[in-house]
Amino acid sequence: MNWCAKPLLTYLVIVQLIASTTTETGLTVACRLDTNTYEKGIKVSDAEMARLNIHPAAFHGEWNYTIRPRPPNG
Repeated sequence: MNWCAKPLLTYLVIVQLIASTTTETGLTVACRLDTNTYEKGIKVSDAEMARLNIHPAAFHGEWNYTIRPRPPNG
């Protein structure tokens, strides 16, 4: 796999590529590697998923989205 024609050989390369991302409007990205260990196989119910306040982006909303806090009493 590669990104911007650079082979993704190490986590350091990936983190540096993500951290160097900018946009024409001045957006910059902060990135760091999370080395914590997480339990596998945790199931999220359909009811829990339905309670998320997810807003898909206009471009590829299935991949790009914002999760906002639930409104009070939500």
